[in-house]
Amino acid sequence: MLQYFYPSTLLLLLAFWCAAADAFSAPASQAATDVTTIGSLTVPSIGCGTIAWSTNKVTGRPNPELVSLASTAASNPNGVFYDTGERYGSHAKTALGMGWGETECLVAKLVNNDAQSNTQPAVVATKFTPSPWRTTVESVVEACKESRKRLGVDSIDLYQIQMPDIVKPLKFIGLDKSYDSVYWDGLAECYERGLVKNVGVSNYGPTLVTECHEHLAKRDVPLASNQIAYSLIGRHNGAQQTLDTCNDLGVKVLAYYPFAMGLLTGKYTSEMPELSAENALTSSLIKSRRSNFERKDLERYAKGDGKIIPTGGVAPLLRTMERIANEREKTVAQVALNYIICKGAIPIPGARTADQYVDNMGALQWRLTDAEVVEMEEVADNLGFSFDGAGFKRSNAKFVGYGMETWSLT
Repeated sequence: MLQYFYPSTLLLLLAFWCAAADAFSAPASQAATDVTTIGSLTVPSIGCGTIAWSTNKVTGRPNPELVSLASTAASNPNGVFYDTGERYGSHAKTALGMGWGETECLVAKLVNNDAQSNTQPAVVATKFTPSPWRTTVESVVEACKESRKRLGVDSIDLYQIQMPDIVKPLKFIGLDKSYDSVYWDGLAECYERGLVKNVGVSNYGPTLVTECHEHLAKRDVPLASNQIAYSLIGRHNGAQQTLDTCNDLGVKVLAYYPFAMGLLTGKYTSEMPELSAENALTSSLIKSRRSNFERKDLERYAKGDGKIIPTGGVAPLLRTMERIANEREKTVAQVALNYIICKGAIPIPGARTADQYVDNMGALQWRLTDAEVVEMEEVADNLGFSFDGAGFKRSNAKFVGYGMETWSLT
């Protein structure tokens, strides 16, 4: 553990505890109780996404920023909830489908390093990826066993299917049979064998999540979660209907893209206080490490193009969020996360540094009022567009090597 200790960690821990103590309008007893449930699990009301995590390409060791993040998260009195997947990874071999499990191994290493300092055991969710060669119940079980081995656990906390069975490279010759129900039976088999504690799905709309829920119920296996893209500007593509259906079924929604890929963060306003959130967003996009393809789409959302996106883009909503954030002495990003909590979902923002993690956790221990939620939704609804992703990163599609395959939540 000593070789992973960084002096800045002490300052970050101090900032974390100060933020918890100063939480807006929260009872003192709530400091250690801002948690929710996913099936049998008790987790913080905000998770931590790991899709952007990476190791040093030369040494293979975790990057210092991630080590600091994990150390900070280990001290969270609410515990920590990491979301990962067997296909997550930054190396070329992972992108080409030859190095699955990179991020699972990284998460395990970081969690194990901080196991003794954890105030609560870390909860880790991972995902099974539907693939053309996976067509049997046993293929799900074998993938689960491999993920379990990489994570270093006897039983995975939450095992999810990453998306509907849409990868069909030979559909042009009629080979497009769906194996969704086979995968559901695979989840049930993993649950019944004790390989996993809970099962979930991802990117399922109201119809498919209901079918899956009913299918698993026949084997007395509860469907714990459904992970979808959801944010203030990502509610009009079937996401809100999906959330409502899941809430009715007792299936917890995990929300990825809670910041709409950074559009709802008001980035860099703390470093450049003279900039409004909307101007800071434009500045952050210019400095962004995103691909030109992604940046072009995000700039269109940010400023509008007068065609698909009305002129002004997301600016009217950012101004409203910034006013609410200032009134509450919170950040725009924290308002975006708290909104999702208020809607009954668990936001899963990505974080690569302890600073980002601490800021995300600042959305805990307080709640927006109903009036604030309604006001932001009205402004968002009047923007004239809905967020569906940028570049190859879409909320309703995935690049699968031979092209883009899509799904629909409607």
